[in-house]
Amino acid sequence: MVQACAASVPVEKNPGVMLGIVLGTAAKTGRDKVTIITSPAISDLGAWLEQLLAESTGKQGRGIVPVDRERLASAEAYGNDRVFAYLRFESAPDADQDAKVAALEKAGQPVIRIAVQDTYDLGQEFFRWEIATAVAGSIIGINAFNQPDVEASKIETRKLTDQYEKSGSLPAEQPIFEQNGIKLFTDAKNSSALGKANSLSGYLKAHLGRIQPGDYFSVLGFIEMNDEHEDALQKIRHAVRDSRHVATCLGFGPRFLHSTGQAYKGGPNSGVFLQVTCDDAADLQVPGQKYTFGIVKAAQARGDFQVLADRGRRALRLHLGKDVDAGLSELSKAVAEALQN
Repeated sequence: MVQACAASVPVEKNPGVMLGIVLGTAAKTGRDKVTIITSPAISDLGAWLEQLLAESTGKQGRGIVPVDRERLASAEAYGNDRVFAYLRFESAPDADQDAKVAALEKAGQPVIRIAVQDTYDLGQEFFRWEIATAVAGSIIGINAFNQPDVEASKIETRKLTDQYEKSGSLPAEQPIFEQNGIKLFTDAKNSSALGKANSLSGYLKAHLGRIQPGDYFSVLGFIEMNDEHEDALQKIRHAVRDSRHVATCLGFGPRFLHSTGQAYKGGPNSGVFLQVTCDDAADLQVPGQKYTFGIVKAAQARGDFQVLADRGRRALRLHLGKDVDAGLSELSKAVAEALQN
């Protein structure tokens, strides 16, 4: 792959450059969401590609938004703002994926097909996509080699942890609404846009109602990353996708801050964000500091939300409290009600 992508290779025979041209040109024509489809045996490749694309291209109000781990649906669930990249593991393909990708192609959706022969070919894919990302970045007019907006969140987080060191507490917050132990928080501009509602589902309906064609919806989960929580948040994500026909993303914090977090804050203002936080049932002290790891996590969530708000993003934070499972169940019901009409 290194040799195939060399500067001496003609463009039309260069696999990295050709992929980059497709991605960059598609993004400039409005197809700026790349839906990553990977065979089950190489499914974790999607997380690596997600970070590469989002962190490298999402800045200066432009970018390519990667969509990973979104369950495939029928063609009518999608708008005209996507490119689908199917990385098929040839030694263990998935027949259901094959059929659904073929249906997407038949419906006129653009599909990039890449055959991965065995796991030793993953190194080739790393290199191909790195070249492609640099090429796509040049086409959309950004520098693919910096991450200015990741640092912005770090600065806000440091302000909060520094204050905790001095005062022993984080700045007080006032929820805009509370129901059954769940609290909603946002900034003044978003609060004004949401208006007043008398239920959790009412606020979620107002928030999700701000999603427009060509937007994307992202769940930012600052809760424990495990199968049960992922399943619950995936159901919410897919419910929104199927109802609003927009691309959807799911990330766990603080992990996503160094991947999709760059694109969310620095990329196009087409995201609608639902941040989900909680109180830690168990916590640990940070050695040599007054604050705990739970305080650091809370500061990272609040710092990231502050930057989203500063950038004029449509964002709402939902705090579950200590009983995360009960809170997620309540949230799922409220989202279902919010999407009913």
